[in-house]
Amino acid sequence: MTGNVCTQCGYDHVVIHRKHNGQRLCSSCFRKSIEQKVLKTIKKQKLITKGDKVLVGLSGGKDSVALLKILNILKEKNIIELEAVTIDEGISGYREEGVRIAKDVAKELDIKHHIISFRDKYSFTIDKIMEAESKEEHPQHACTYCGVFRRQIFNQTARDIKATKLATGHNLDDETQSILMNYLEGNINNMVRIGYKTESRDERFTQKIKPLREIPEKEIGLYVLESGFEVHFDGCPYAHESFRMEIGDFLREATLKHPTIMYSTLNGFEKIKPAIKKDYMENHTGKPNKTCVKCGEPSSQDICKSCNFLEKIHKKLE
Repeated sequence: MTGNVCTQCGYDHVVIHRKHNGQRLCSSCFRKSIEQKVLKTIKKQKLITKGDKVLVGLSGGKDSVALLKILNILKEKNIIELEAVTIDEGISGYREEGVRIAKDVAKELDIKHHIISFRDKYSFTIDKIMEAESKEEHPQHACTYCGVFRRQIFNQTARDIKATKLATGHNLDDETQSILMNYLEGNINNMVRIGYKTESRDERFTQKIKPLREIPEKEIGLYVLESGFEVHFDGCPYAHESFRMEIGDFLREATLKHPTIMYSTLNGFEKIKPAIKKDYMENHTGKPNKTCVKCGEPSSQDICKSCNFLEKIHKKLE
């Protein structure tokens, strides 16, 4: 067997050489390996049980489309119910295409699809917020606002449709970036919460799961291309300014010389996480969630971060 043939079936059209384990795979074997890996992760980590109603955060990008397609395998076997939600933040020239693709994918798979926009829900768009922020001496980053409002919408939608799990398309790159970011920033509170699934003590939060957590970003990109899926490949125009992007660039560069670096980062973190979590939680027990007096959502304070942001934003927009 030569280096130009698939190490699984012997076919001579190889689409990927996995340097971290030496595998060379043809298109068919590669696609099967991704699906099997994700389904194995779901089973091993007990992310989904029979009868679950899973809500997928569907942006129209490669990760969320790949996730929806793979979870649809479980839907077709009548193991789970499946719905999708797409959030339109109002980013001109970027989000429109993602929403269109998300609609098409959900329709093709016959999956109930919810589309919620910042404009309808909050009466503004991210573009409008950033236009106002640009006039500030110390402007907030778009990701700060976007993350808070997106999390609120995801959780509210999951609760409204009585979903038991909320699935997101976080991949290996995303997770290793989060581990490094939170470590470098000294944010142990966020760091100990990184994992295959959330473990909230508040039943008002739907459990979040990350079935793609062990799949590198470039393999997900190849998976959707080889599968013939239409996806939105453009990146958010605001993301290039973020610290996460800097960490991502560092990891991608390191991977060129050290192909296993992201796998070892994730696996090493999983080994030390129980000890860090135990020690941290013993000294930081945290307070039980209250209820926001303005919107009624669970919050660690009397007024949740979303409502705090809303008040500031409306003042700026006035």
